Amino acid sequence: MSVIRTSGGLSVAYRPRALLVGTGCALLALAVGVLSIGSGEYPMSPTAVVRALVGQGAAADTFVVEQLRLPRVVTALLVGAALGLAGAIFQSLVRNPLGSPDVLGFTQGAATGALTVIVLIGGGGAALAGGAVLGGVLTGALIYALAARQGAHGYPLILVGIGVAAILTGVNGYLLTRAQIPDAARAVLWLTGSLDGREWSDVVPLALALAVLVPVVLLGCARALRVLEMGDDAAHGLGVPVRRTRVTLLACAVLLAAFAAAAAGPVAFVALTAPRLARRLTGAPGPNLVPSLCMGAALMVSADWIAQRLFTGHQLPVGVVTGVLGGGYLVWLLATERKRGRI
Repeated sequence: MSVIRTSGGLSVAYRPRALLVGTGCALLALAVGVLSIGSGEYPMSPTAVVRALVGQGAAADTFVVEQLRLPRVVTALLVGAALGLAGAIFQSLVRNPLGSPDVLGFTQGAATGALTVIVLIGGGGAALAGGAVLGGVLTGALIYALAARQGAHGYPLILVGIGVAAILTGVNGYLLTRAQIPDAARAVLWLTGSLDGREWSDVVPLALALAVLVPVVLLGCARALRVLEMGDDAAHGLGVPVRRTRVTLLACAVLLAAFAAAAAGPVAFVALTAPRLARRLTGAPGPNLVPSLCMGAALMVSADWIAQRLFTGHQLPVGVVTGVLGGGYLVWLLATERKRGRI
């Protein structure tokens, strides 16, 4: 652990290896983003992409970058960052590597809200995003209320979340049966998780949410979250307002997952894998919030690049790639946890 002290008397503690991992993931995410922008039917070199990004490129290059490809890449980066941070918070609060919006039911709640808008209201993109956020928030409130008697952490939260997720999966299936064929096709594509056709209007709500929620988590709650991992009694003894901190962090994580789902659909497994990979690379205890955030961004933009380039002439939804890779990781994780006697 290293400490930086400023002339004003402030001090910031950090782990050099965690800082290195976070920086490396951020640079990887940006590099893959540049590569993704330059790929396609109108190929561009990384130098041409960078020149267009700083406003010094040719007119055609600037149009392709800023209007056609950059919104998709920025959406991928922000969605991955939101899911990585949300997953780190959930896994820290429940003290279990299986803690993630996918497993705990929050993603299914966002899907229920979006499907309600698509099937019953027939709303457009803005209404769909609003429905996803509202569905995620209401699901989070329901799960917290059901698990509150047990402290809303650990296995009680996981079990309640799994139960709510199962119920909502059935509700979502029923909503699909009520949809007209065009609406059903649109809903299935959204449920898979897709970044096709993203515009700046899809970026702005998520960017604003991150601008508010990330400082709240990193500056206001990160230290308390590390203490909470020691147990409620220890946190009480060290002066941490346990209930208020847990509610704040759960609210932030639910909102991050909901806004990410609103922007790209319920993309699977990024929130589950990013924190675990970040922790393995840093080798540090604690939630590893910043490395998880950067790892999520790198995973998401890389998965989207693979989805676009894996088959010539055909693009896969990004959720297919994250589902295949994340599903394999989940099987390996379950096998590892079973060998250790944790499940």
